[in-house]
Amino acid sequence: MNKKNLVAFILVLGLFASNSFAQEKISAVEIIKKADEKTRGKTNTSIMDMEIIRPTWKRSVSMKSWGRGMDFSMTYITAPAKDKGQVFLKRKTEMWNWMPSIGRMIKIPASMMSQGWMGSDYTNDDILKESSIVIDYNHKIVGEEKVENFDTFKIEMIPKEEAAVVWGKVYKWITKEEYIQIRTEYYDEDDELVKSDFAYDFKKMDGRLIPTRIEIVPANEEGKKTVLYIKEIKFDVDLPESFFSQQKMKKVR
Repeated sequence: MNKKNLVAFILVLGLFASNSFAQEKISAVEIIKKADEKTRGKTNTSIMDMEIIRPTWKRSVSMKSWGRGMDFSMTYITAPAKDKGQVFLKRKTEMWNWMPSIGRMIKIPASMMSQGWMGSDYTNDDILKESSIVIDYNHKIVGEEKVENFDTFKIEMIPKEEAAVVWGKVYKWITKEEYIQIRTEYYDEDDELVKSDFAYDFKKMDGRLIPTRIEIVPANEEGKKTVLYIKEIKFDVDLPESFFSQQKMKKVR
């Protein structure tokens, strides 16, 4: 092989290696994992407000929340007064509700998974199925688009045949630089859009750039949406798995 051909061969090898590395670096499932870890950390604690908006009324709910990975979370309702003290616990595939006003611990049954959590557009199933976002779907980068002045990857998520999930298809738009999930569309099995999530008001909190306002908008239901406001958040705090127990639900404040 002469010198000129050798140089060309080395350049081709370098280009191939570079492309392979780039593809590995931006694989769809890795982007999903990075975006999820961005807003969760290994553990987190947060203070949030939620506004439920309907054509003729509005309702606000305030809460404290604790999370460990995708499998464990606990939420304590701080307002309004009639709901204060309620606690919701998620442990892997189970979800529980402690209602101090009647002194009862209730397991959320499968029949209630499609109901709105606290009357919002965020369903019980959304909370419970969050842990399946990586495992239960096949992921594919189907485009690169400009959204809200951000360069994003558009990722298509199709449920695996054996997966027990509600959605027939999900699209997520995740920024290239910070791996921030700024838009999601949820479709039913008939390929009809059911709802969309939009992220706004990006701020640095505990060293991470995250959206502090998330709007959940049902499709074809004018005047309806749920807005989640993140007021405070701390990442990678000391929060053992043992914290997420029914005993703790009755004591947490």
